[in-house]
Amino acid sequence: MAKSLGIFVTNPDSWKHVVGITKAAKAKGSKVKVFFTWAGTKCSKNADFAALCELADDVSICADSYSKMGFDRNDVPAGLTSKEMATQAQHGMIIEDYDCYINF
Repeated sequence: MAKSLGIFVTNPDSWKHVVGITKAAKAKGSKVKVFFTWAGTKCSKNADFAALCELADDVSICADSYSKMGFDRNDVPAGLTSKEMATQAQHGMIIEDYDCYINF
C-alpha cells in the first residue's frame, strides 16, 4: 500500500513548496490530500490552483477562512466543487487518516 501525505496550508507564500511536494509524493505513488485554511486560502486564486486539484487526490478549503479572507463563499475556485468548500473537520481527517503530515 502506498503511503499517504496530508498537507495543511496556512501560508500563501508556500505555494511552490505545496506544489513541489505534491508532485514528488504522487511520483512515489503516495495518496495526497491538501487542505487550505486561513491566509492559505489565498492560494486558491493562483493560476495553477486547478492543476493542483487535478494532481492531488483530494483538495479542500476551509469555507469560513475563505470568507474571512474576503472571498465570496459562492465563488468556488476552479478545480473544486462546492462540496470541497469545507470545515476544519478536513484538518482532523488529515491527522487521523494520513500516514504523514506537513504544515505550511
